[in-house]
Amino acid sequence: MLFVWYPKCSTCQRAKAWLESRGLPLELRDIKLEPPTEEELRRWHGLSGLPLKRFFNTSGQLYKSMGLKDKLPVMGEDEQFALLATDGMLVKRPILVGDGFVLAGFKEKEWTEALGG
Repeated sequence: MLFVWYPKCSTCQRAKAWLESRGLPLELRDIKLEPPTEEELRRWHGLSGLPLKRFFNTSGQLYKSMGLKDKLPVMGEDEQFALLATDGMLVKRPILVGDGFVLAGFKEKEWTEALGG
């Protein structure tokens, strides 16, 4: 599975430890060094079943400094995907990409259900 994370993020560290404690093989990818492409984001969004807004790191400094809380509601989906692809720090993390599913943001209950306990 692909684990897209920011190593300095405590939630990402907790998710990684949680996955490793279950012995799951992970391919690690630093979201700041290798941000997701627009194509990847579109594919992951489709697999996730989540609203596109859930892919934005709404608690991040960049999100706040850009005033995206007010801008996103009037932006089209194409604009939002293009914006997300400009900087990995705009993207919610961690993201776990598995066979036929994508999880964005670490919620242990959701991850446990998705990975079969």
